[in-house]
Amino acid sequence: MLGTWEIILITFVILLIFGGKKLPELMKGIGKGFRSLKDGMEGKFDAEDKEHNRSDKS
Repeated sequence: MLGTWEIILITFVILLIFGGKKLPELMKGIGKGFRSLKDGMEGKFDAEDKEHNRSDKS
């Protein structure tokens, strides 16, 4: 497990590498990636179910 000081050190190093202006863009990109992955995993099964339900109703 990471302790408080390790998290602070990692955050500081990331700020030094990417800078304050690039960090929000980086986090936004990571968030979009995770959201896309989650939606893709859930959407794949949802789309198959919706398509299957449409063919049953026709």
